[in-house]
Amino acid sequence: MTLIKANNLTREYKKGGETIRPLNGLNLEVQRGDFLALMGPSGSGKTTLLNLIAGIDSPTQGELIIDGINIATLGRNKLAAWRSEHVGYIFQLYNLVPVLTAFENVELPLMLHNLSRRERRSRVNEALEQVGIADRAGHYPRQMSGGQEQRVAIARALVTNPTIVVGDEPTGDLDKKSAKAIMELLQRINREQGRTIIMVTHDPKTTDYAGRTLHLESGSLVTDAESNDELVDPPLEGAIA
Repeated sequence: MTLIKANNLTREYKKGGETIRPLNGLNLEVQRGDFLALMGPSGSGKTTLLNLIAGIDSPTQGELIIDGINIATLGRNKLAAWRSEHVGYIFQLYNLVPVLTAFENVELPLMLHNLSRRERRSRVNEALEQVGIADRAGHYPRQMSGGQEQRVAIARALVTNPTIVVGDEPTGDLDKKSAKAIMELLQRINREQGRTIIMVTHDPKTTDYAGRTLHLESGSLVTDAESNDELVDPPLEGAIA
């Protein structure tokens, strides 16, 4: 069943006297339960597309229909409300609040929902358990490894039971061992929970965990044969980027 459908999706903005168009008439369908990886060179439109799907940005033109709602037509307030209910975002640099414990970081998105304290506690504990880090609930980010911090970030993305989980290079700041563990975790979440996951990555190794990989260049989708692998940014030394 189609969950996301983009029709002639375009995003442009002005920079000086120049028009920049990171997405140019893109058409895309994503099925419910997909694990989709987006690849392409820097500036190809990957993160722009991810942010449009996540409701962080709005297109200049075109339709973006997610679960029957054309979110391209939503105003700022309605889009923010839609995003808080339907999207869980995993950041490359975790974006945890350093003065909050793991439990409190995961609880943050629930503060926007009409839930009792007991309901919030139950959901947070369940999310931490799902990512295998319940024993770190009382720890602060500075007391955890990068891999543990990213598990907390994934729990935070899952705690609202979102329709879509998006990740902008979720392993980009991790060593190879931690990156492999995180990708295995995301793959398990996708397979066992049927969670739709869309991930931007520069590293072909991470696409092995996805069910489907699409390549972008100059704001448009291209086939594997058309993609220019030489333009893809190489991973950082000792890390998956």
